[in-house]
Amino acid sequence: MLLALNKPYGVLCQFVDREGRPTLADFVRQKDIYPAGRLDHDSEGLLLLTDDGALAHRLTDPKHKEAKTYLVQVEGLATDDALEPLRRGITLNDGPTLPAGAEVIDEPAWLWPRDPPVRFRKTIPTSWVAITLREGRNRQVRRMTAAVGLPTLRLVRESIGPYRLDGLGLGQTRVLKA
Repeated sequence: MLLALNKPYGVLCQFVDREGRPTLADFVRQKDIYPAGRLDHDSEGLLLLTDDGALAHRLTDPKHKEAKTYLVQVEGLATDDALEPLRRGITLNDGPTLPAGAEVIDEPAWLWPRDPPVRFRKTIPTSWVAITLREGRNRQVRRMTAAVGLPTLRLVRESIGPYRLDGLGLGQTRVLKA
């Protein structure tokens, strides 16, 4: 089984939390299904869950280099010049990154409002960027945008390989064909 979840902001990518915070169990009723990868609690969007270990490995193992696309609201004015280092690959504290796809986009019209809302400051503009990675390090997108002077305010994963959100409502699940 392969299941897509549109994970809301503030939800942990685990089924149990001793502190009572929202978890996957609040949205996923299927038993014996596990996340194929993670999204931080402060990130939103597509999370795949499966009961197939080989499929989970293929989706998450860096050697398979499955493309993951994120829509990122950043603080500051994103330009093609500012994003060029991401396209070449940059060095983070845990080593160099692979080159990433990075382009300035308009705010997606279909995107749901975030709860709580992203902070707004009158004197500092925000921009939207689509970033595609073929690796997955801890908080990589956030660290990459910060490294080029564009701190991440909101991060929404739109796709993993061939799997996309495609109108999946916030907190909703959909069974996919693997």
